[in-house]
Amino acid sequence: MHDAVMIGGGHNGLVCAAYLAKAGLKVVVLERRGVVGGAAVTEEFHPGFRNSVAAYTVSLLNPKVIRDLDLAHHGLRVVERRLSNFLPLDDGRYLKVGAGKTKSQVAKFSNRDAERLDEYGSRLEAVADVLRALVLETPPNVVAGAPLAAIGELLKSARIGNRLRSLDMAQRRELLDLFARSAGDYLDSWFESDPIKAAYGFDGIVGNYASPYTLGSAYVLLHHCFGEVNGRKGVWGHAIGGMGAITQAMAKSAAEAGADIRLSSPVREVRVENGRAVAAVTESGEKFRASAVISNLNPKLLFEKLVAADALPADFRAGMERYRNGSGTFRMNVALAELPDFSCLPGSELAEHHTAGIIIAPSLRYMEQAYFDARTDGWSKKPVVEIVISSALDDTLAPEGRHVASLFCQHVAPELPDGASWDDKREQVADLMIETVNRYAPNFKRSVLGRQIMSPLDLERTFGLVGGDIFHGTLEPAQLFSARPLLGHADYRAPIAGLYMCGAGTHPGGGVTGAPGHNAAREILRDFRRKRLRRG
Repeated sequence: MHDAVMIGGGHNGLVCAAYLAKAGLKVVVLERRGVVGGAAVTEEFHPGFRNSVAAYTVSLLNPKVIRDLDLAHHGLRVVERRLSNFLPLDDGRYLKVGAGKTKSQVAKFSNRDAERLDEYGSRLEAVADVLRALVLETPPNVVAGAPLAAIGELLKSARIGNRLRSLDMAQRRELLDLFARSAGDYLDSWFESDPIKAAYGFDGIVGNYASPYTLGSAYVLLHHCFGEVNGRKGVWGHAIGGMGAITQAMAKSAAEAGADIRLSSPVREVRVENGRAVAAVTESGEKFRASAVISNLNPKLLFEKLVAADALPADFRAGMERYRNGSGTFRMNVALAELPDFSCLPGSELAEHHTAGIIIAPSLRYMEQAYFDARTDGWSKKPVVEIVISSALDDTLAPEGRHVASLFCQHVAPELPDGASWDDKREQVADLMIETVNRYAPNFKRSVLGRQIMSPLDLERTFGLVGGDIFHGTLEPAQLFSARPLLGHADYRAPIAGLYMCGAGTHPGGGVTGAPGHNAAREILRDFRRKRLRRG
């Protein structure tokens, strides 16, 4: 008998397990694959070439989680990009975004936009600072028939209200805009030139199967502003050894605290007895009984695959049927003979733009058309591609003189029209992604030594990302904060006693943050203290 059994050894599952084990609980983690980490793993995808094969960059990993789990002691080292973003353009020009560079770069296209950058940044950062503090809070949970619980939720709402009162009226209006408007409309209200709107607008569509002019997409832009690297807000970085270095450090922290991590142990069922979750049962039939059964899976996988339908309230089942997934993501890893030689900034010797997030999408209109194409045809004729060349910051990933790159491609349909299968189309679309980059860096195609392709279907099969959804559920107003994953269950507790959720389908959502795992652990430990859960 365990105190807690964790279903899924992705990064949030490892974080939650580590906190519970550090509190003295007997914890077992059941991971389906032969390696922990979920989508945050480093693997060899071509002989001699390793890369972060799914999640690929660092910024949102919460500093408190890093400290509490002592990830640096367990081998984690994060380095910053020398340049945040690089945007090559069709007309032979380019835009660099990075500390001390952005204003002069934007002035090449619009002096007005260059002058507005500081105010834009300060407004966005003020809002992000307030919301950053809410990342590690359990959202107010809508409760029924429990007056004492309702009082607690009202007090929680009051604390959050006090934080929001720290914003002045202009900042409150900004907050409303960021939750209610589209990323495109929001950026159009600030800037006039296409390149800076495209560079910032990419954050509104990344992993989000939507036009930049879809209402609510401004929040996705804001969601990507919460991060920091080595104490510097808004900075993006790379974990030496790839994203697997993060989850390996988390696993070491959890194991050191006493957690038992079992690989190649897929779970087929959450056993419910007398209205209470009592065990996780593996595909081999092994039963792990525990006071707390915790899921790091996408909520749809948990409630539609592992929990018997008759164990769930009918309205909850209906809500899960409506829960939206699908982030329009096509992921590739490529082994390169040399660095890309961009027409707008020639040279294949290592330069600062090779360390950036390189965005192939010159305008918001380009991004919108890419979405329209995908809706109609299954993928965009001119896709949006972000290239991150991990080996430009980390020479442990490739042989000397060679490189590895991640291609994070938007937009593709999670499900292809007319019943077509991604298994039949993946090579064709991969060729298109390579050709798209080659338009801007003509040596790219011939430098590719090997490639790994992950369509939305591949991402679902391999990592449990339903519809290829990197966020475990779309980041839209109806699926945020107190409504994530469903209204009434924002406190990491399922509608079955003893069953908990700790994955990205809970607040604050997707990205390699560790925050859902941190928050869920706090609620589970609270239930142990209140004797709602009993030690095994």
